[in-house]
Amino acid sequence: MKAWYLVYCKPRNEARAQQNLSMQQLETYLPMYRRQVKSSGGEISVAESPLFPNYLFLYFDPTVTSVRSIHATRGVARIVGCREDMTPLDDSLVRAIRRRELQLEKLPEEVALSPGDKVKFCDGPFTDLEAVFLEKDGLKRCMVLFEFMGQQKQLDVAQSSIVRICA
Repeated sequence: MKAWYLVYCKPRNEARAQQNLSMQQLETYLPMYRRQVKSSGGEISVAESPLFPNYLFLYFDPTVTSVRSIHATRGVARIVGCREDMTPLDDSLVRAIRRRELQLEKLPEEVALSPGDKVKFCDGPFTDLEAVFLEKDGLKRCMVLFEFMGQQKQLDVAQSSIVRICA
């Protein structure tokens, strides 16, 4: 019976494994997220990265498609949990990840923050503490610098947990 299985790929070979498995007429799913990257010239661009590095989901029937042929596919290291009796993933898990990935694509852009902007935590254990925005760090996360117990700390936080302080 067809089901979803988790495939562990060789480092940075998720796309290669996905392409080679697709050429075998197998359905794959590689969840991606967008993040901002700064080039050496200072230009900011958007790059897509795997949500789960080195992993992708594969929908197949082990009684029809040989597990050995999947393990021999370029880019694939192994099927996770592949022993005598393979355990498939729950379909609802893959559907939930797909749904969440679509929601992330549709989310409105946050108010743009610039390095050096003063911000305040509006959520979490540091609520009401002030900090300085440093840079975006991937999708919906950023780096801030704040003083805590007499020391300056750099912290990776969700961008939604801070707000700009109007000076």
